[in-house]
Amino acid sequence: MGESATKKRENKKPAKIREKDLTSLKYFDQLAPLLERLHEVGCERDRAGNRKLHYDQYCMLILLYLFNPIVQSLRGLQQASELPKIQKLLGCPRTSLGSLSESVTVFDPERLKEIIAELGAKLTPVGYDKRLKDAPAVVTLVDGTVLSVLPHLAKASFGGNNTDGKVRWHLHTHFEVDRYVPTRIDVTPSGGGENDERAVCERTVEKDRLYVMDRGYAKFALFNRIVSLGSSYVCRVRDNSVYEILEQRPLSDAATAERILSDSIVSLGASTSHALDHKIRLITIEAKPHNKCTKAPGPDCDGTIRIATNLLDVPAELIALLYHYRWTIEIFFRFFKQVLGCRHLLSTSQNGIEIQVYCAIIACMLISLWTGRKPTLRTHEMICWYFLGMAELEDLMAHLAKLKKHDSE
Repeated sequence: MGESATKKRENKKPAKIREKDLTSLKYFDQLAPLLERLHEVGCERDRAGNRKLHYDQYCMLILLYLFNPIVQSLRGLQQASELPKIQKLLGCPRTSLGSLSESVTVFDPERLKEIIAELGAKLTPVGYDKRLKDAPAVVTLVDGTVLSVLPHLAKASFGGNNTDGKVRWHLHTHFEVDRYVPTRIDVTPSGGGENDERAVCERTVEKDRLYVMDRGYAKFALFNRIVSLGSSYVCRVRDNSVYEILEQRPLSDAATAERILSDSIVSLGASTSHALDHKIRLITIEAKPHNKCTKAPGPDCDGTIRIATNLLDVPAELIALLYHYRWTIEIFFRFFKQVLGCRHLLSTSQNGIEIQVYCAIIACMLISLWTGRKPTLRTHEMICWYFLGMAELEDLMAHLAKLKKHDSE
């Protein structure tokens, strides 16, 4: 497609949303009681009762955006709010763009975390890997991804002071493998200091978890913090890490089959200024050497993956398997951005971005609760067809039954 055609498509005015495009929203009836507790949040100073768009109604509109491909922007949400059927099903009044933008300045995103916790308690393991049954705690993957505000929004909101015209937000994510959902996402501006991924992780780790991390999180203070809380970690360290072998352990046949090269108790690091306060184990795994094809910081892979852990008695092959599962969070980020549409931010404020992110977590949990499966592109598409009125409830149920039959084979 030529450049002129591409620009024409980008500048094309979106089609007007019609009421018949937004049918079959029965499941939203179940969301209203869940969000009802948020109705008066942000109304503390509204003694005159002038607020028309309430927090629970705003969240319902965000969930409509996440589940319905017809709605692709804040303007699309505003237009949807004018439809009588949407007003009835979501309990939302007709609202304006100004009201949508202003509301997030008074709504507290922290209140959504208690709803996420309640939904999380209802989730059961999906696609559980029996090989992880010996994991000593809840396996939690930790990583981050970056979302960028579009250049024209950044310029309007922040004066365009960034060199490339974009404002970037970092999503620090904790993801449970068993239930296949994020249990926590902290939103910060990208940058170092207190917003550094390791600093944020150090503030947010919890007890009774097994954290699996990549080499960007390798930091003695973080390791010590995790252990002090009664949790464990499996973390790749840099290829140029300095260490001294204190004890060399024999490898089992199972470990050798997983391409494990060595299993040792080590003294890690050349300096004692930030020493580890616990024993550390280093497992090396054979990998294919490769040179980085991007300008991202960090060395190339030299053909050996080095994994540090405080788990001294867990089989080496299980440690390798745990690190292998780290890629699950990358798959989730792809689903989060490309399927749920979270590449597009509906707000430029931190409050608004956090509300959108937490609603996306709720959307993932709802898909898992409704289907009993991991959120996938095909299942999300079928749910969207159902919400659009192009598929009946029986079609959706037949799709789910087919998936369950496939799982049992």
